[in-house]
Amino acid sequence: MASLDKPPVETTTVKWRFPAIHSEGYKFVAIAVGLTLLLTIVSNVLFWPMVGLTAWVAIFFRDPVRATPQGPGLIVAPADGLVTMIERVPVPAELDGPNGLSGVLTRVSIFMSVFDVHINRTPIAGTVRQVVYVSGKFLNADLDKASEENERQYFVVEGHDGRRVGFTQIAGLVARRILGFVKSGDIVAVGQRIGLIRFGSRVDVFLPEDCVCQVALGQRSIAGETVIGRAGGAPVTAVAQ
Repeated sequence: MASLDKPPVETTTVKWRFPAIHSEGYKFVAIAVGLTLLLTIVSNVLFWPMVGLTAWVAIFFRDPVRATPQGPGLIVAPADGLVTMIERVPVPAELDGPNGLSGVLTRVSIFMSVFDVHINRTPIAGTVRQVVYVSGKFLNADLDKASEENERQYFVVEGHDGRRVGFTQIAGLVARRILGFVKSGDIVAVGQRIGLIRFGSRVDVFLPEDCVCQVALGQRSIAGETVIGRAGGAPVTAVAQ
């Protein structure tokens, strides 16, 4: 039974706030607003459809604050979306090497629809050891072969404990641009924003050999919040990023 003599846990009131728009989206929102004004001059019928399009563009680039779990051995989701594949696969050649990964690892694939938040976050804290960009096709990101044929960008982050996690941004059928916010050698915090994909895509995460997958097929993940892998059983806390 807990002692009543212990001081209360410090806390505060957290209120919901409307998500900000990421700076990468400003120009697209401006273009949508300009088109809305221009087409409204041509025909009033186009006003509300264009207002709807402008609102969707703003929503697509939303950048909400996330409360990231903290604890040894935790790997958090790098993307919002649907967990579509969990399977053991050989490490891609782009992630292999002295600063990368090796062998056969568990890959968790998260599919982002055009309605999901598209800001990607690092699964662990540590140092970015490897960033590799590969140009390619724009197949449906939900297909398994998209991991090998689509435009994509690979990251390897080495944690303070020496554990390395690899993950891949993969362009999709609608996506036409992969953006990275970090480079090799950068030090990142868990849940830190590391990139963005326009518009609809997928992120693959390669869990270290000693980690147990914590998500299931069909589950929805939240970038920077959902724990997708765990090594050990340390208690979990949360901080805002």
